[in-house]
Formats: sequence, C-alpha cells, structure tokens
Amino acid sequence: VGLMSYPQRNVHINDNVLHTAYEFGVQKVVSCLSTCIFPDKTTYPIDETMIHNGPPHSSNFGYSYAKRMIDVQNRGYFEQHGCRFTAVIPTNVFGPHDNYNIEDGHVLPGLIHKVYLAKKNGTALTVWGTGKPRRQFIYSLDLARLFLWVLREYDEVEPIILSVGEEDEVSIREAAESVAEAMDFKRELIFDVTKSDGQFKKTASNGKLRRHLPDFKFTPFKQAVKETCDWFCANYAIARK
Repeated sequence: VGLMSYPQRNVHINDNVLHTAYEFGVQKVVSCLSTCIFPDKTTYPIDETMIHNGPPHSSNFGYSYAKRMIDVQNRGYFEQHGCRFTAVIPTNVFGPHDNYNIEDGHVLPGLIHKVYLAKKNGTALTVWGTGKPRRQFIYSLDLARLFLWVLREYDEVEPIILSVGEEDEVSIREAAESVAEAMDFKRELIFDVTKSDGQFKKTASNGKLRRHLPDFKFTPFKQAVKETCDWFCANYAIARK
C-alpha cells in the first residue's frame, strides 16, 4: 500500500467496496462523486450526462478518473447483475463537524477558521486568490436529507447532482463576506492575488433533482453559514483543524 499512488488507492477502494457489496447481495449502494470530475473544457451548466465528455482539470486528474470509474462500474454491475448501485454528485459541502484545517480543508470551513483567528488576533482577513471564482455551496444537513431520499426513493443507476440552483451560486468574495458578517468580523478583507484561483466556476444544474423533488427547501445560505460559524465557535476545542 505504501507504494500506491492516490489514484490507485481510490480505484482499489471503489472496486473493493462495490465488488464486496455485489458478493454479499447488498441491495443499494450510493457512492459519492464530486463536481471536480467533470470535463475542464465544457459548457455550463454541467449536468449528469456530461461526466465523460473530456479530460478533467489537471489539478484533479488521477482522482477524477478514479471517481469517474465508479459510474462505469455502477453501470456494469447493473447490466451484468442487476445491482442497484448509483452515485450522487454534491457541490461544495459545508457545515458542523467539517474539516476546518486552513491548509487542506475546503473553501468555506477554511474561511471560517481564518476569520476566527483574525478576529481573535485583531488582524485583517487574508483570502487566497482574487475572490472572483464562483461556487455552489450545499449545507451538510440539507445534503444528509437528500442522501436519505436517494437511498430510499431514487431508483436510477445514472448519477444525480445534489446542489442548490444555478441562481444560488456565490463568489468566494461573497462567501468570505457572509462568514465575516456571521462572526461579526469588522476588519479589512485582503485578497492575495499571488495565490491561484483554481477553476473559475463549475456551475452544476440541479434540474434533474428538481424534477424528482420540486418542493425541496434548501437552508438559506446566510442562515447555514451562521449556524456553521456558531457551531465552530462553540466547539473550537474539539473541531477538526
């Protein structure tokens, strides 16, 4: 295992889980993919039919192909054995109990931790990049409710994107400002343009989800950010960071 690359480990994990589920007659497997697996050069919004339409972004190359293979295997197990294996594709997840590590956590928990420290130390908030890239964020409690629906009700093998709508996409600047507001942070926001922005956007369509669940209510972004910030502040000693 020590000699394995990360893509190889991912392929082994995915193959092991799905084949073992098949061998033991598991009725339903819901795997989790990522929006980073979509083609780098694409039209927007991206949807579930576009996963295999071109190479992924170079920064996620091996991981993305390993994840794409879950979709290939799901289809294969269904065609050969009738297995009900499917996959969901969440957008950027955040919420209580996240990984708030500034170096390797995701965007929003990293920002929350940075604001916490800046407020504690009386310093400005430095955000990596220009703040212009746009992302769709989904609150972990909303995602959990959707996961349960997929497990109980969603019968397709084809993956489904679990996301807020395109109209709810926010810039990194707006996300940082929302965190600052939620934590009552009054000092300056500085954008470090020497740091990479990554992909400008990866706008995903939640049209398929809406066709299945037209009345699903997402938690408003600012409310979800406030609840997450409150949890982090109350649980700073035990939070992953």
